[in-house]
Amino acid sequence: MAAVTSVSFSPAMGHSSADGRSSSSSTSSARSLAFSACEALRSRTFPSARVRGSTSSTSGFVIRCMSSSTDLPTVSQTKLNFLKAYKKPIPSIYNNVLQELIVQQHLIKYKKTYCYDPVFALGFVTVYDKLMEGYPSDEDREIIFQAYIRALQEEPEQYRNDATKLEEWARTQTSAALVEFPSREGEVESMLKDIAERAGAGKFSYSRFFAVGLFRLLELSNATDPTVLDKLCAALNVNKRSVDRDLDVYRNLLSKLVQAKELIKEYVEREKKKREERTESQKASEAVKNCLGQPTYVGQM
Repeated sequence: MAAVTSVSFSPAMGHSSADGRSSSSSTSSARSLAFSACEALRSRTFPSARVRGSTSSTSGFVIRCMSSSTDLPTVSQTKLNFLKAYKKPIPSIYNNVLQELIVQQHLIKYKKTYCYDPVFALGFVTVYDKLMEGYPSDEDREIIFQAYIRALQEEPEQYRNDATKLEEWARTQTSAALVEFPSREGEVESMLKDIAERAGAGKFSYSRFFAVGLFRLLELSNATDPTVLDKLCAALNVNKRSVDRDLDVYRNLLSKLVQAKELIKEYVEREKKKREERTESQKASEAVKNCLGQPTYVGQM
């Protein structure tokens, strides 16, 4: 797999002395956790049902399906598009998982079964924002997001806008209202009805990001009863077992990323302290050197 240019934490280890082994251990553990998170993403394929290629809209939400064209970009081309759009180095703790995400999403996007929908967008935005929490630059974090989505030949603004609409809607819902969308009218309700109709007809493209989108809706509506997810999946004609399995993978991914970031944070703080100590030592040495380099003599005019 071709890798995005990244900043590895390992070269800095050569500059530490007393705590070199400790620093190496911390970053090795962080990389291992990040690798485990990548493996979680790679662990299984994204199941989907067959759907005809088309483009339609539901109450302002756009649902785009893949055409039957065979002239599709390769994974390498998609990754190259990302590299061209964002040329700065990305720390490996973030880059490793981003690389797995873009491969998986490429495979989803260029299936004939693929259909973009706002719940899918909400799921991806949720995963991305969780992954990139703590990134050194807020501005770069959003630029990376835009480069990533455009590399897949989609619109980052649409992802953000649809995710925001769904989040705002979910915050106004109760657990009961969330699962009663088939009997209610509204922009989001119409979109959910469309998903249920396509899924019931075997024309819906399910993915792990869709599962995370459902989880986010439940989270924002404060739905704590486990049966709410059962009812929501039933109303949407989505396989609850697949959703449960994918949410377990998602939670495992988040857990490993949190642990990895904590180890990296500890390493960065330790290295910062060492630099400060070296700076103070250098200042003291300079002061002594200056003092010794300018001797004074008794009786000198």
